[in-house]
Amino acid sequence: MALTGLEIYKKLPKTNCGECGSPTCLAFAMKLAGKKAALDECPHVSPEAKAALGEASEPPVRLVTIGTGENKIELGNETVLFRHEQTFFHQTGIAIEISSNLPLEEIKEKIKKINNFKFERVGQILKVDLIAFKDSGGDYFKIFQEIHSLTDLPFILITENLSALEECLKIIASKRPLIYGAKAENFEKIGMLAKQYNLPLAIRGNSLDDLADLTGKIKALGINDLILDTPARDHLKTLIDLTNIRRLALKKTFRSLGYPIMTIIEADDPYQEIMQACTFMAKYAGIIVIKTLEAWGILTLLTWRQNIYTDPQKPIQVEAKIYPIGTPNENSPVLVTTNFSLTYFTVAGEIEASKIPAHLLIVDTDGTSVLTAWAADKFNPAKIAQAIKNSGLENIVKHRNIIIPGYVSILSGALKDESSWNVVVGPKEASGISAFLKVKGANWAETAAV
Repeated sequence: MALTGLEIYKKLPKTNCGECGSPTCLAFAMKLAGKKAALDECPHVSPEAKAALGEASEPPVRLVTIGTGENKIELGNETVLFRHEQTFFHQTGIAIEISSNLPLEEIKEKIKKINNFKFERVGQILKVDLIAFKDSGGDYFKIFQEIHSLTDLPFILITENLSALEECLKIIASKRPLIYGAKAENFEKIGMLAKQYNLPLAIRGNSLDDLADLTGKIKALGINDLILDTPARDHLKTLIDLTNIRRLALKKTFRSLGYPIMTIIEADDPYQEIMQACTFMAKYAGIIVIKTLEAWGILTLLTWRQNIYTDPQKPIQVEAKIYPIGTPNENSPVLVTTNFSLTYFTVAGEIEASKIPAHLLIVDTDGTSVLTAWAADKFNPAKIAQAIKNSGLENIVKHRNIIIPGYVSILSGALKDESSWNVVVGPKEASGISAFLKVKGANWAETAAV
């Protein structure tokens, strides 16, 4: 039976230290009761309290780790259905499926290509997370022997050949792969392998009821790190399954389905495959297995994931300071913009493209874009003037000319009065910066039109 916040509070240390992120122990207890926090977040809770609180201290969706070191991924432990309620914490793992019936050299080439799927966007490195090695014929273990050392990414081992699976685990268990998959017919034998090597286990049933029954049986074997594979493969039915599993776990505290979810996409057309993957990622898939190796598709999926798992209340930001773009000197132009990460990298990229070295002054606007910050009075003459002063810009360049975004040209007069700098209105769009700087030239002190 679920405990109330007050019942949980009685078991807490009552120090009100705030180290858990809540202002008081009572506030933390209320979060625990609402399944919006985990008991482990309290550094002072006693073992007796942990034992007494039992399931009340467990998150509605279990946290499961696959892989080790810098390539490990953590799944689950989510507490909300919609990210505006709080945020989503553990991003979807993207796995590329490789079949064992392909020629060995082709498999090696695919792994090499997967390893190289790394993109930088707004200062973050986006990459594929897992390789799903599927038993589709051939000598599964022999092939795995040849390929497992070619990547540091964790594997999903998809096979019903338990003897081959066990041989694979003997050489890779220390890297914590995901074992796939337990069904009603084999859960005891494959479950024993997962227990022996202390590895996460993916399970699949024919329905949600079947899946819930199977998790109970496997948990009784002493295996707790489970991943649920959706019973359906049809697009609509899979979406319904994903949503129902998440709702049952969060809203009904249905422990038998309180685990991260995975889905294997079987669409043959890469466009359909990426479309489905984007849909399932938005609706609670913890792991998505796809086949395509098209760069456009992978980049689309990685970018979509980055957007979903960026906290909407905490935009990605860069540090507010002066950034040298190229090798600017005391005569180089000075541009100013906000500290929204996407704005910074877009503007910096256009300056680089111009081949004109420049100083880029970043103003702290709480991670908002130019027009948003201007509308919220976070990008105003006083803040820009203060940023000029705090940055020591006067000691870096000998001229007193600063370029502002064209969309906020209205600030030019007041900024000149506030800062005593000459204000030049730049292009409205970042795409116009390169041509703008080329026309003005590299020696801003001599060529600036003020």
